[in-house]
Amino acid sequence: MSETVQLYIDGAWRMGSSGRELANVNPATGETVGSLTLAAVGDVAEAADAAGRAFPAWSAASALERSELLRASAALVRERSEDIARAMTIEQGKPLAESRIEARSAAEIIEWFAEEGRRAYGRIVPSRGVETTQTVIQAPVGPVAAFAPWNFPLTQVARKIAAALAAGCTIVIKPPEEAPNCSSALFACFVDAGIPRGVVNLVFGVPAEVSETLIPHPAIRKISFTGSVPVGKHLAAMAGRHMKRVTMELGGHAPVIVCQDADVETAAERLCAAKFANAGQVCISPTRFLVHEAVFDKFRDAFLARVAQIRVGDGLADGVTMGPLNNERRLGAVEACVDDARDAGATVLTGGHRLEGDGLFYAPTVLTDLTLDMSVMWDEPFGPIALLVPYRALDDAITEANRLPFGLAAYAFTDSAAAISRLSRSIEAGMLAVNDTAIAYAETPFGGVKDSGYGSDGGAEALRGYLQPKLVTVTAGRPADADLDDRIV
Repeated sequence: MSETVQLYIDGAWRMGSSGRELANVNPATGETVGSLTLAAVGDVAEAADAAGRAFPAWSAASALERSELLRASAALVRERSEDIARAMTIEQGKPLAESRIEARSAAEIIEWFAEEGRRAYGRIVPSRGVETTQTVIQAPVGPVAAFAPWNFPLTQVARKIAAALAAGCTIVIKPPEEAPNCSSALFACFVDAGIPRGVVNLVFGVPAEVSETLIPHPAIRKISFTGSVPVGKHLAAMAGRHMKRVTMELGGHAPVIVCQDADVETAAERLCAAKFANAGQVCISPTRFLVHEAVFDKFRDAFLARVAQIRVGDGLADGVTMGPLNNERRLGAVEACVDDARDAGATVLTGGHRLEGDGLFYAPTVLTDLTLDMSVMWDEPFGPIALLVPYRALDDAITEANRLPFGLAAYAFTDSAAAISRLSRSIEAGMLAVNDTAIAYAETPFGGVKDSGYGSDGGAEALRGYLQPKLVTVTAGRPADADLDDRIV
């Protein structure tokens, strides 16, 4: 991993013309493991131009042709998955077991969109006259500018590229500068599979420079962004000024409702695994644990027992189940979040401190005795912090779950059909998992409501975000005069 990660523009790997480079740092050791070249504004514009030139031919290619190239790309991801996974652990921090799962998931996502692109069906609309046929076809919206996050640099890059290409769009993607090697290696699979020149383009750079160049660029017709709420709102506003379509998958503060009738041991096991996966740096990570007061103590003890089994360390080491935080900014934010809660009266049941030694490690942390004057009850912690809050009535839990402006994911554990029905109707979230935490599959919608975003990065809903319905009406000969009076326009 000592080589400099390059840009890929208009069919060629190249260095950025700015001459700027950025160090690639292993968060578990603090060691520099490589570098990446940063694009100048002109490089970014060239990438958008290339995507614009390639769009007519790619959009005219058959769905079968696009599908075969995507399947070939997925096959290369599977073939190279071990190397890609190791690269991600070294530069992003998550345990190698999690990296391997993500690499395999990326291949699965590409395969799924390869097939879904062959089912971008239109429809026939019954006409008002026998001489006329009315057809709605699905046309690709155009070249896409996509921005992927560092916490899942493989699956998010795969989702954006695969959905765009399956729909017939070309793309310029900016993967995260914090995980350039693995995301570039994944991107290379599309190139090596034979995706035509200009269809896929990759840039790294100063985020503001890249977004402020790509979004207003006349060739770009859609923006796809995964990241924080403040940045997403800024980019969405910029896209709105230029009438560009957006998909925004933003942050969350996911509530968990553990009902009185829940299987507490199962809930504790599954929620602990989900909470501390990727050191809590997950937008759908369960955060506010709203536990019925009758089972609060039992759940707390079971959860803490699971937390005690977590082994924190370098993700390449055997037996490690939680790696470091990705960067100094994140570590500082987590420390400030816990310190604020502790100063305001929260009880730290476990953790609550940075771990000694090299690397950006923070202990798995569980807090209780929480109040609404603590920042952690309002701001997404995006780290290994679980908040335990007792509740008395289901209405109280639902009110708390919906209190924040976020609405990405939510979880519940209950055996009551009535409670499930109530939660399904009442929880304000784009995704609700009951008695499990698995919601991020290639075939299911992935997106939120309220401040957590707009649109979907998964399922058939994701593909529709890259397609524009077009009405084609054909009339044989001149319509009868009697029909003219019935026309609206």
